[in-house]
Amino acid sequence: MLSTRPKRKIWNIAPPAPASFVERMEELGVHPVLAQVLYRRGFTTPEEARSFLSAYDEDDNPFRLKGMVEAVYRLRMAIRHKEPIAIYGDFDCDGVCATVLLVQVLQKLGAIVRPYIPDRVDEGYGLNSPALKRLAEEGTRVVVTVDCGIRSVREVEDANAYGLDVIISDHHSVGPNLPPALAVINPKQAGCTYPEKMLAGVGLAYKIAQALYMEAQRRGYKGGEGWRPEDWLDLVAIGTVADIAPLRGENRRLVQEGLKQLNSPRRPGLQALYGTAGIKPGRVNTVTIGFMIGPRINAAGRLRSALLAYDLLSAPHQAAAAPLAQQLDQLNQERQQKTLEMQAWAEESFAGDPEDEPLLFAADPRFEQGVVGLVASRLTEQYYRPSVVVQVGERESHASCRSIPEFHITRALEACDDLLERYGGHAAAAGFTVLTENLEAVSERLWALAAETLADLELAPALDIDAELRLDQITLDLVKALQRLEPTGEGNPPPLFVTRGLIVKGRFPVGADGQHLKLQLSDGTTTVEALAYRQGDQLEVLPEIVDVAYHIESNEWNGAQRVQMNLQDIRPAESR
Repeated sequence: MLSTRPKRKIWNIAPPAPASFVERMEELGVHPVLAQVLYRRGFTTPEEARSFLSAYDEDDNPFRLKGMVEAVYRLRMAIRHKEPIAIYGDFDCDGVCATVLLVQVLQKLGAIVRPYIPDRVDEGYGLNSPALKRLAEEGTRVVVTVDCGIRSVREVEDANAYGLDVIISDHHSVGPNLPPALAVINPKQAGCTYPEKMLAGVGLAYKIAQALYMEAQRRGYKGGEGWRPEDWLDLVAIGTVADIAPLRGENRRLVQEGLKQLNSPRRPGLQALYGTAGIKPGRVNTVTIGFMIGPRINAAGRLRSALLAYDLLSAPHQAAAAPLAQQLDQLNQERQQKTLEMQAWAEESFAGDPEDEPLLFAADPRFEQGVVGLVASRLTEQYYRPSVVVQVGERESHASCRSIPEFHITRALEACDDLLERYGGHAAAAGFTVLTENLEAVSERLWALAAETLADLELAPALDIDAELRLDQITLDLVKALQRLEPTGEGNPPPLFVTRGLIVKGRFPVGADGQHLKLQLSDGTTTVEALAYRQGDQLEVLPEIVDVAYHIESNEWNGAQRVQMNLQDIRPAESR
């Protein structure tokens, strides 16, 4: 196996904010370090900074979304005339949460509605014509997609021929042609004036729920009482964070409100999941979603059927939810093991040093479709290269792609349009289906595109540092001040700081097989505890004096709170 040590990171340390800005923010009750963080992130006037810290105040009327009027009218007619509706979702966490949300809301309104989530292996991502034909033959009249469909031009043409009315709701990048659907809801499409362009799939499902609720209230429909769209914000928070949607603007507000529900869960499925995963209500944050809740929901679609996760999240009581939560927990453990195994196979297939390549491409019939995306993520994280991992089939092959900021992977796939059967995604993550006979040609073209785009660039992961701190500035007061940035995640990462010239007073292996590292760091006066995850191999080689980049956290032990560093990078100390 190739080396598992990540390459040296570039530290981009932000210059200090203007003293006048910091002083004005202090007058407004903002901690000076928080003021520096806000300035570094582009909020360069007190008004902009206060606006970010305050409630989201944009016009979030769902009817501003292009296509919403037509979609709500058609759904209202289907409810009135008892026409069966299918919610066609994706098999990832975002798609499953969106499917549960919209099915349950339509049920509240009296609709005849069913979920449909395709099988990852047998049907693949997105709309597929055989499934649409079956739905039509079974009596479905309206199909609403969630988190998929924006590039399914041919499939929607087929659906129209089958007599289906299709409503597309999808947040992925828009292709050159929109599907000929009855309505398309995607804020990225031309002519859509909705201010928030980065809603997740579940966020768009929530906007449809809002619009249906508003229409029911306006017209006094039966079924419009006793519930509110906000009742599903727990699912919106899970899907938004798990899909790595940027936590700014409306997304940030939705996740803030959803976390309140997640910390007092009422959904039996989540209560059961918390029990199996050891999640404590009251301590749920975006990290909990990203590393504990999301992976378990995703594990169903990766290794079995996403309907397991759907059934868990829509379970009516604990008796139904408990065995499903156990299954998902077991699948997640299996997923972790398979990811490590497949990563080793991928690394063994590389002829030379991955860092000498512009793009990593691994194809193997042993790979499993549900895990290739995770392997691609790990390869990109490890080697800082765009990565494509392909499950090779006899006739068709299925790939997941992950990329770096310097290389827009979906645009690269657009340049391979003539070779691909289906594809879609974002700048950093995408997937495609290709005839196996075309696989080598796709590999060569993607490699050539990456070689041209990345030529002469220094490819190394960068850490964007918000500020350089002294050790005595790291206090519980600062931890409390930085909590005003929550929820943190994509687009609003947890603040990152640097402190230089620290003495390593103690070093201890922690975790299974000593895979993590615990340090006691001192400047000669103040000592702070630090954790370095997955850096246990540095135990013996770490120098006596170091520079560190870190997040600040609080740790509770025996009822007492204290600050600690979550180390993101460690370097031998450099003279300043």
